[in-house]
Amino acid sequence: MPEGLIVKALSGYYYVKPDAAAPGETIQCRGRGIFKKKGLSPLVGDRVVYAPTENGEGTVDQILPRETELIRPPVANAKLAVLLFSLKEPDLNLQLLDKFLVHIEHAGLKTLICLTKEDLLEEADDGSTRDLTLKVQEMYRQIGYEVLITSSRTGLGTEEVKSRLAGEISVFSGQSGVGKSSLLNAMLPGLTLETSEISMKLGRGRHTTRHVELIELENGGYVADTPGFSQLDFLELGIEELSSCFREFHDYADACKFRGCSHLHEPGCKVREAAAEGVIAPSRYEHYVQFHEEMKDKKRRY
Repeated sequence: MPEGLIVKALSGYYYVKPDAAAPGETIQCRGRGIFKKKGLSPLVGDRVVYAPTENGEGTVDQILPRETELIRPPVANAKLAVLLFSLKEPDLNLQLLDKFLVHIEHAGLKTLICLTKEDLLEEADDGSTRDLTLKVQEMYRQIGYEVLITSSRTGLGTEEVKSRLAGEISVFSGQSGVGKSSLLNAMLPGLTLETSEISMKLGRGRHTTRHVELIELENGGYVADTPGFSQLDFLELGIEELSSCFREFHDYADACKFRGCSHLHEPGCKVREAAAEGVIAPSRYEHYVQFHEEMKDKKRRY
């Protein structure tokens, strides 16, 4: 039985790219009724076993085991999240960046942080903004994140981003208005044409289907063209899991006096000590406290 990758899901159809197929070549498939009975739903990014039917279409018979699964956007087997945050217009929002990082850590994906629109710093010629940019880059690198500074206009960092996407399924997310489309178009000449053709074909805007689709790169990578993490509302995350999503807390949390320490008020908390000494970045600890409050409020309401 042939295997393939679901690259698009729309209106009950799954578009499967067979393993040996040329770029852009897909087979339109329906899912088997058994999935519904089992409460399973094939996702974009799923590797599947399918059976060709006489009319040139096919049936998805089996979903192969998933390595990761995102709920919003619904994508399976993504390995890398590319987080786009602009340095200017809009200004860098570290609280939102940390919120995205919590969700990505929880989902078990690797992260690439892209600080976009570097060319606007040149125009502003603002030394203080440039210093802040380097500080932010250094802070997240010390935590263990990969950080690239990019500009779609000058092409800065574009090739590095592209090479990081090789051979993996990636999702792009971040602040709105940060130039996600510009960066994708800079990496994939001709994509603008493709995207507008897709939009016309699907009649986006005439109905509200928000579909997910994988854009294929020539280096074996796929980028999920998605509406992004549309609501970062912490509903999928237990309050006791929050601290494990701040990776720089790990080393200190093990040495806390109490097991299950919330790192908020307990005596002998090593995370708070590290934050007070500046070993953990103050902004990161501050955001942890804010998110904890937000989650407690949500819990009360639901």
